[in-house]
Amino acid sequence: MTVLSPAVDGLRQLIEKNRNIVFFGGAGMSTESGIPDFRSAHGLYNQAEGKTYEEMLSIRYFLNHPDDFWQFYKKVMLYPDAKPNAGHYALARLEKQGKLKAVVTQNIDGLHQDAGSGVVYELHGSVRRNSCLSCGRTYNLKYVMSQEGTPRCECGGLLRPDIVFYGEPLNNDVMDEAIRAVMKCDLLLVGGTSLTVYPAAGLLNYRREANLALINRDETPFDKRADLVVRDSIAAALDAAIPQ
Repeated sequence: MTVLSPAVDGLRQLIEKNRNIVFFGGAGMSTESGIPDFRSAHGLYNQAEGKTYEEMLSIRYFLNHPDDFWQFYKKVMLYPDAKPNAGHYALARLEKQGKLKAVVTQNIDGLHQDAGSGVVYELHGSVRRNSCLSCGRTYNLKYVMSQEGTPRCECGGLLRPDIVFYGEPLNNDVMDEAIRAVMKCDLLLVGGTSLTVYPAAGLLNYRREANLALINRDETPFDKRADLVVRDSIAAALDAAIPQ
Protein backbone atom coordinates (compact mmCIF):
# COMPACT_ATOMS: atom_id res chain seq x y z
CA MET A 1 0.00 0.00 0.00
CA THR A 2 1.32 3.43 -0.96
CA VAL A 3 2.02 5.70 1.99
CA LEU A 4 1.08 9.26 1.14
CA SER A 5 2.29 12.47 2.72
CA PRO A 6 0.11 14.69 4.96
CA ALA A 7 -0.11 17.12 2.04
CA VAL A 8 -2.66 14.80 0.42
CA ASP A 9 -5.02 15.50 3.33
CA GLY A 10 -4.66 19.20 2.54
CA LEU A 11 -5.45 18.45 -1.10
CA ARG A 12 -8.58 16.57 -0.06
CA GLN A 13 -9.72 19.54 2.03
CA LEU A 14 -9.19 22.00 -0.82
CA ILE A 15 -11.20 19.80 -3.18
CA GLU A 16 -13.99 19.45 -0.61
CA LYS A 17 -14.40 23.19 -0.06
CA ASN A 18 -14.29 24.37 -3.68
CA ARG A 19 -16.99 24.01 -6.33
CA ASN A 20 -15.41 25.25 -9.56
CA ILE A 21 -12.22 23.28 -10.12
CA VAL A 22 -9.92 23.11 -13.13
CA PHE A 23 -7.11 20.61 -13.60
CA PHE A 24 -4.05 21.54 -15.65
CA GLY A 25 -1.70 18.64 -16.36
CA GLY A 26 1.44 17.66 -18.22
CA ALA A 27 3.53 14.63 -19.08
CA GLY A 28 3.76 13.43 -15.48
CA MET A 29 0.04 12.68 -15.62
CA SER A 30 0.69 9.95 -18.18
CA THR A 31 4.03 8.53 -17.10
CA GLU A 32 2.19 6.33 -14.59
CA SER A 33 0.32 4.88 -17.57
CA GLY A 34 3.62 3.86 -19.11
CA ILE A 35 4.02 6.81 -21.48
CA PRO A 36 7.46 8.42 -21.02
CA ASP A 37 7.87 12.17 -21.20
CA PHE A 38 9.40 13.58 -24.39
CA ARG A 39 12.96 13.67 -23.12
CA SER A 40 12.81 10.12 -21.80
CA ALA A 41 11.10 8.96 -24.98
CA HIS A 42 13.79 10.50 -27.12
CA GLY A 43 16.37 8.60 -25.11
CA LEU A 44 14.67 5.37 -26.18
CA TYR A 45 15.17 6.18 -29.85
CA ASN A 46 18.57 5.06 -31.09
CA GLN A 47 18.36 6.37 -34.66
CA ALA A 48 18.12 10.10 -34.00
CA GLU A 49 21.66 10.73 -35.30
CA GLY A 50 22.26 13.45 -32.77
CA LYS A 51 19.05 15.34 -33.49
CA THR A 52 17.11 16.76 -30.56
CA TYR A 53 13.52 15.76 -29.97
CA GLU A 54 12.56 19.41 -30.52
CA GLU A 55 14.05 19.24 -34.02
CA MET A 56 12.38 15.95 -34.91
CA LEU A 57 9.03 17.23 -33.67
CA SER A 58 9.28 20.53 -35.52
CA ILE A 59 6.99 21.43 -38.39
CA ARG A 60 10.00 22.08 -40.61
CA TYR A 61 11.41 18.60 -40.00
CA PHE A 62 8.03 16.99 -40.64
CA LEU A 63 7.56 18.78 -43.95
CA ASN A 64 11.15 18.24 -45.15
CA HIS A 65 11.65 14.69 -43.84
CA PRO A 66 8.20 13.08 -43.49
CA ASP A 67 9.49 9.50 -43.69
CA ASP A 68 12.08 10.05 -40.96
CA PHE A 69 9.52 11.90 -38.87
CA TRP A 70 6.93 9.13 -39.08
CA GLN A 71 9.53 6.49 -38.23
CA PHE A 72 10.49 8.43 -35.12
CA TYR A 73 6.92 9.36 -34.21
CA LYS A 74 5.54 5.84 -34.48
CA LYS A 75 8.36 4.31 -32.50
CA VAL A 76 8.65 6.91 -29.75
CA MET A 77 5.47 8.99 -29.47
CA LEU A 78 2.63 6.50 -29.97
CA TYR A 79 1.41 4.21 -27.20
CA PRO A 80 -1.90 2.83 -28.50
CA ASP A 81 -2.14 0.23 -25.72
CA ALA A 82 -1.73 2.70 -22.84
CA LYS A 83 -4.60 2.83 -20.35
CA PRO A 84 -5.77 5.59 -18.00
CA ASN A 85 -4.37 5.43 -14.47
CA ALA A 86 -6.07 6.10 -11.14
CA GLY A 87 -5.46 9.82 -11.50
CA HIS A 88 -7.32 10.02 -14.81
CA TYR A 89 -10.25 8.11 -13.34
CA ALA A 90 -10.27 10.29 -10.22
CA LEU A 91 -10.59 13.45 -12.31
CA ALA A 92 -13.42 11.92 -14.35
CA ARG A 93 -15.09 11.07 -11.05
CA LEU A 94 -14.74 14.66 -9.87
CA GLU A 95 -16.32 15.91 -13.10
CA LYS A 96 -19.29 13.57 -12.62
CA GLN A 97 -19.70 15.01 -9.12
CA GLY A 98 -20.14 18.42 -10.77
CA LYS A 99 -17.04 20.01 -9.24
CA LEU A 100 -14.43 19.66 -11.96
CA LYS A 101 -15.35 22.00 -14.81
CA ALA A 102 -12.47 21.30 -17.20
CA VAL A 103 -9.27 19.39 -17.78
CA VAL A 104 -6.55 21.36 -19.55
CA THR A 105 -3.77 19.11 -20.76
CA GLN A 106 -0.44 19.39 -22.52
CA ASN A 107 -0.64 15.67 -23.29
CA ILE A 108 -1.58 14.28 -26.69
CA ASP A 109 -2.55 10.74 -25.68
CA GLY A 110 -6.33 11.03 -25.15
CA LEU A 111 -6.26 9.16 -21.83
CA HIS A 112 -8.45 11.72 -20.04
CA GLN A 113 -11.25 11.02 -22.52
CA ASP A 114 -10.71 7.28 -22.18
CA ALA A 115 -11.23 7.62 -18.42
CA GLY A 116 -14.51 9.45 -18.95
CA SER A 117 -13.65 13.15 -18.79
CA GLY A 118 -15.96 15.13 -21.06
CA VAL A 119 -14.51 18.64 -21.02
CA VAL A 120 -10.88 18.35 -22.10
CA TYR A 121 -8.87 21.14 -23.69
CA GLU A 122 -5.89 19.62 -25.51
CA LEU A 123 -3.38 22.43 -25.81
CA HIS A 124 -0.95 20.41 -27.92
CA GLY A 125 -3.47 18.44 -29.95
CA SER A 126 -3.99 14.69 -30.05
CA VAL A 127 -2.42 11.61 -31.64
CA ARG A 128 -5.96 10.28 -32.07
CA ARG A 129 -6.64 12.63 -35.00
CA ASN A 130 -4.74 12.72 -38.30
CA SER A 131 -5.54 14.57 -41.50
CA CYS A 132 -4.51 14.49 -45.15
CA LEU A 133 -2.51 17.50 -46.30
CA SER A 134 -3.98 17.14 -49.80
CA CYS A 135 -7.72 16.56 -49.35
CA GLY A 136 -8.31 17.12 -45.63
CA ARG A 137 -9.79 13.69 -44.95
CA THR A 138 -9.32 12.60 -41.34
CA TYR A 139 -8.07 9.29 -39.96
CA ASN A 140 -7.88 7.77 -36.50
CA LEU A 141 -4.87 6.34 -34.69
CA LYS A 142 -5.79 2.77 -35.56
CA TYR A 143 -5.48 3.56 -39.27
CA VAL A 144 -2.10 5.24 -38.78
CA MET A 145 -0.76 2.28 -36.82
CA SER A 146 -1.99 -0.16 -39.46
CA GLN A 147 0.06 1.52 -42.19
CA GLU A 148 3.62 0.41 -42.79
CA GLY A 149 6.05 3.29 -42.98
CA THR A 150 4.65 6.74 -43.68
CA PRO A 151 0.83 6.72 -43.55
CA ARG A 152 -0.94 8.03 -46.62
CA CYS A 153 -4.49 9.02 -47.39
CA GLU A 154 -6.52 6.97 -49.84
CA CYS A 155 -6.00 9.85 -52.26
CA GLY A 156 -2.23 9.42 -51.89
CA GLY A 157 -1.70 12.54 -49.82
CA LEU A 158 0.60 12.72 -46.80
CA LEU A 159 -1.02 12.45 -43.38
CA ARG A 160 -0.05 14.71 -40.51
CA PRO A 161 -0.95 14.13 -36.88
CA ASP A 162 -3.16 16.71 -35.19
CA ILE A 163 -0.44 17.77 -32.79
CA VAL A 164 1.14 21.17 -32.30
CA PHE A 165 4.63 20.88 -33.77
CA TYR A 166 7.52 22.97 -32.51
CA GLY A 167 7.44 26.09 -34.63
CA GLU A 168 3.63 26.22 -34.68
CA PRO A 169 1.32 28.32 -32.49
CA LEU A 170 -1.21 26.78 -30.15
CA ASN A 171 -4.80 26.61 -31.35
CA ASN A 172 -6.31 29.97 -30.40
CA ASP A 173 -9.80 28.62 -29.78
CA VAL A 174 -8.56 25.87 -27.45
CA MET A 175 -6.30 28.29 -25.59
CA ASP A 176 -9.12 30.82 -25.19
CA GLU A 177 -11.44 28.17 -23.73
CA ALA A 178 -8.72 27.08 -21.33
CA ILE A 179 -8.10 30.66 -20.22
CA ARG A 180 -11.80 31.24 -19.61
CA ALA A 181 -12.02 28.08 -17.52
CA VAL A 182 -9.00 29.09 -15.41
CA MET A 183 -10.33 32.63 -14.91
CA LYS A 184 -13.62 31.28 -13.49
CA CYS A 185 -12.23 28.56 -11.24
CA ASP A 186 -11.92 28.73 -7.47
CA LEU A 187 -9.30 25.94 -7.34
CA LEU A 188 -6.63 25.26 -9.93
CA LEU A 189 -5.09 21.81 -9.62
CA VAL A 190 -1.79 21.50 -11.46
CA GLY A 191 -0.11 18.14 -11.86
CA GLY A 192 2.74 16.46 -13.67
CA THR A 193 4.19 19.53 -15.35
CA SER A 194 7.41 21.46 -14.85
CA LEU A 195 5.57 24.71 -15.68
CA THR A 196 8.46 25.82 -17.87
CA VAL A 197 6.85 25.39 -21.30
CA TYR A 198 5.16 28.54 -22.56
CA PRO A 199 2.62 29.72 -23.52
CA ALA A 200 0.90 26.81 -21.70
CA ALA A 201 2.50 27.59 -18.31
CA GLY A 202 1.23 31.15 -18.63
CA LEU A 203 -2.27 29.85 -17.89
CA LEU A 204 -1.48 30.10 -14.19
CA ASN A 205 -1.38 33.87 -14.51
CA TYR A 206 -5.11 33.90 -15.27
CA ARG A 207 -6.27 32.23 -12.05
CA ARG A 208 -7.23 35.45 -10.25
CA GLU A 209 -8.13 34.62 -6.61
CA ALA A 210 -8.35 30.86 -7.03
CA ASN A 211 -6.45 28.52 -4.74
CA LEU A 212 -3.48 26.85 -6.39
CA ALA A 213 -2.42 23.28 -5.60
CA LEU A 214 0.65 21.77 -7.29
CA ILE A 215 1.19 18.02 -7.51
CA ASN A 216 4.64 17.38 -8.89
CA ARG A 217 7.69 15.30 -7.98
CA ASP A 218 10.11 18.16 -8.62
CA GLU A 219 10.15 21.86 -7.86
CA THR A 220 8.47 24.28 -10.26
CA PRO A 221 8.82 28.05 -10.71
CA PHE A 222 5.37 28.44 -9.13
CA ASP A 223 5.93 26.50 -5.90
CA LYS A 224 6.24 29.61 -3.74
CA ARG A 225 2.99 31.00 -5.14
CA ALA A 226 1.01 27.84 -4.43
CA ASP A 227 -1.35 27.30 -1.50
CA LEU A 228 -0.31 23.65 -1.41
CA VAL A 229 2.51 21.58 -2.89
CA VAL A 230 2.21 17.79 -3.05
CA ARG A 231 5.25 15.65 -3.89
CA ASP A 232 3.43 12.29 -3.98
CA SER A 233 2.54 10.20 -7.01
CA ILE A 234 -0.03 12.22 -8.93
CA ALA A 235 -2.23 9.19 -9.60
CA ALA A 236 -2.20 8.09 -5.96
CA ALA A 237 -2.69 11.64 -4.63
CA LEU A 238 -5.70 12.40 -6.83
CA ASP A 239 -7.27 9.01 -6.19
CA ALA A 240 -6.92 9.48 -2.43
CA ALA A 241 -8.07 13.11 -2.38
CA ILE A 242 -11.13 12.78 -4.61
CA PRO A 243 -14.05 10.93 -2.98
CA GLN A 244 -15.51 7.84 -4.61
